[in-house]
Amino acid sequence: MSDFYRKSTEEVMRDLDVTEQGLNTEDVQKRREQYGFNELAEARRKSAVQVFFEQFKDFLVIILLVAAVISAFLGKFESTIVILIVVIINAILGTVQHIKAEQSLRSLKALASPTAKVLRKGHRTEIPSREIVVGDILFLDAGDYVSADGRILESHSLQVNESSLTGESVSALKSVEAIDEDDVPIGDRKNMVFSGSFVTYGRAVVLVTGIGMNTEIGKIAGLLGTAREKKTPLQENLDDFGKKLAIVIIIIAIIIFGLDLFRGREIVDSFMFAVSLAVAAIPEALSSIVTIVLAFGTQRMARENAIIRRLYAVESLGSISVICSDKTGTLTQNKMTVQKVFVNNQVLDQNELNLDRPLEKKLLLMALLCNDSITEEKKEMGDPTEIALVNFGEKYGLDELAIRDDYPRIGEIPFDADRKLMSTVNKFNGESVMITKGALDVLLTRTVKIETAEGVTELTEEHKREIERVNRDFSSNGLRVLAFTYKGVKDPDISFEDETNYIFVGLTAMMDPPREESAEAVKNCIEAGIKPVMITGDHRITASAIARQIGILRNESEAIEGIEIEKLTDEELRNKVENISVYARVSPEHKIRIVRAWQEKGNVVAMTGDGVNDAPALKQADVGIAMGITGTEVAKDASSMVLTDDNFSTIVKAISNGRSIYENIKNAIRFLLSGNTGAILSVLYASLGALPVPFAPVHLLFINLLTDSLPAIAIGLEPHNEKLMKEKPRDIRTPLLNKAFAIRVTIEGLLIAAATLIAFHIGLSTGDTAIASTMAFATLCLSRLLHSFNARAKESIFKIGLFSNKYIWYAVILGIILLHLVLLLEPLMDVFEVAVLNRAQLLSIYGLSLMPLVVIQLYKLLFVRSGR
Repeated sequence: MSDFYRKSTEEVMRDLDVTEQGLNTEDVQKRREQYGFNELAEARRKSAVQVFFEQFKDFLVIILLVAAVISAFLGKFESTIVILIVVIINAILGTVQHIKAEQSLRSLKALASPTAKVLRKGHRTEIPSREIVVGDILFLDAGDYVSADGRILESHSLQVNESSLTGESVSALKSVEAIDEDDVPIGDRKNMVFSGSFVTYGRAVVLVTGIGMNTEIGKIAGLLGTAREKKTPLQENLDDFGKKLAIVIIIIAIIIFGLDLFRGREIVDSFMFAVSLAVAAIPEALSSIVTIVLAFGTQRMARENAIIRRLYAVESLGSISVICSDKTGTLTQNKMTVQKVFVNNQVLDQNELNLDRPLEKKLLLMALLCNDSITEEKKEMGDPTEIALVNFGEKYGLDELAIRDDYPRIGEIPFDADRKLMSTVNKFNGESVMITKGALDVLLTRTVKIETAEGVTELTEEHKREIERVNRDFSSNGLRVLAFTYKGVKDPDISFEDETNYIFVGLTAMMDPPREESAEAVKNCIEAGIKPVMITGDHRITASAIARQIGILRNESEAIEGIEIEKLTDEELRNKVENISVYARVSPEHKIRIVRAWQEKGNVVAMTGDGVNDAPALKQADVGIAMGITGTEVAKDASSMVLTDDNFSTIVKAISNGRSIYENIKNAIRFLLSGNTGAILSVLYASLGALPVPFAPVHLLFINLLTDSLPAIAIGLEPHNEKLMKEKPRDIRTPLLNKAFAIRVTIEGLLIAAATLIAFHIGLSTGDTAIASTMAFATLCLSRLLHSFNARAKESIFKIGLFSNKYIWYAVILGIILLHLVLLLEPLMDVFEVAVLNRAQLLSIYGLSLMPLVVIQLYKLLFVRSGR
């Protein structure tokens, strides 16, 4: 049952068959058999071995494994070993990331309080929280974690922090009365408490109505099991690319095999050469290069306060088109702060008080005296609204403990959710003064006078209208308002009947304010074509006020509440989602629906959050972003990225990094493919022209494994490109191997092939096929190394900075050294099947290898004008 909030305490006790003495041993045993233990169920998890072997389902990995087998068949065991090492390392990385991501449910279980105080057989006893059963009478005090869902039987000023479930930063005031309404959101069920929340004030007696998976937190655990983890755009692109590459390679290998047979070559030799070319055409290091580039990216982002939990989430960041952000602790400071004050018939900003004006000082003193919170050594204890008042006093040099010593408390009536008031009696210059703070609508009806700079006068209707107008203005801007009144009393032993005939002094208005960086971060998002959306459990007025301040909300029609989402079908929500910027009073189910609606419209969605309530949507989103400081372990474990500074602007930096990383990976892939295309075209030309084979298999292996990998990694480490944040997010439906990409790869491959074949013909003119093969190999190798400069960016290297990427220079110089060791050292010459070259032949190789670099750079200088 889920409608306990609608029933009276007597009805709930009767429905659950519980007496005022609590349950006896037999009752507990029966209920445990019926409901089980108070713990969250875990789905059967895959073993690490299962997860490891699942990593080999990737199509590109399958291609590499086939290549390894073929290399072994050809006797090229070095290639086989290298490929297997790369594949196994990638599988290990994937397994580790998967296992970390599946820790969410265990973290949810850890939220439960280890012990709980219950009434059994008329005696109060402490038991492990997992042993609580439905029907237990539970005792809660300030500082306790709530161990189960329950209906409140008695409340003594109970306040509960439910931000991890509802997203609200302010503690919820609890009461006992039944709520006669249907479909009341969790945050408005004032007579219920929920597992995983925290008692901040007061005490209560609660009847347990739900345990384990039947609690609200249990429902979230169930949602975590159903939320789908999506492949990132790069993973999908590489899968697609791998399939297309395999088809192209197989077709080319078949053509080469057929041509060789047509020319009368032995069938075994023809087959083995065709397979050698196929092995060479596969960029064996591609997966490892992508992994290395992403790993370097995560290290850079960690230094900028963004820790990546899933490696491939780095490039997903660059594709983000929607950020669904929680409000509390993400866009706001997660700390109530006094914003405005109304005193002496005028509204003052938080910085405009003057303690030389007696009435303003009096209001501040009252705020510190009618207050139980304290702050010391950066430790804050008490209700968030009271802490805000204490911090406000400290801003003006008033220490709450010193003030309370100067004006000692001699009587009090604690805050009560039903009265909405708190009263204290303090000594002022030998006189007893009763100070009362609380809700204006309650206090104003009990107030008869008002104090202004001119003194104390009767509270007129005009005064009341002005006070109510100011209160409405504050409330409409999402501010939480407290009114302050006082009067003299003779007896400090005050009662509820004394809370009347007050003198009005003023109002304080507070809120959880936006982070200073939030507005700039939102502006940067919009400039980058990213739509920021606020999704919160807070009230619509408060959420809209924050959203307006930081630039998310421009029109009130763009804000709706969870109850309105309930009435929409998935299709209706999908049609409306682009026109909504603020979602208030939402449940975990709503968050997942919103994220899915955006995803179904082709968007890459990021979801930020810090609470348990955010975890399912964090997992469902393409990129889940948790807060590192205020975030629960559940949120962190369900996320792809954790912000160590809880700063929304860090997300924008991460997105910028993600865009650059994806661009760099794409350039690295283009570099590898254009070089391989050059090799394939050269072999195809020689086959069609009935010429000798230009390369030995060992030549292609040397290029692929030694002189390609380091430049490709260096391209992946190209410095951050700020211009990419002025562009719209990349469309995830655009494949990596699109027409423009293929044309560019083909043209660059043709230039490399042309240089290689000219060198090959120069060698053939000597009548020595060994020299021809060596010159072709050296030119292909060197031109590919130099081509890495072309692959750095769309613009010329002279525009982006010839020396701005030091890693390119390291990779190219090392590659040139390795090549010359092969060409000049006799032991290596034998291993790599190269002939001795004279000076003229070497100079021809150098000149021809420069040709693709010069042609492409001239084109870029003359025709490429816009960003990289």
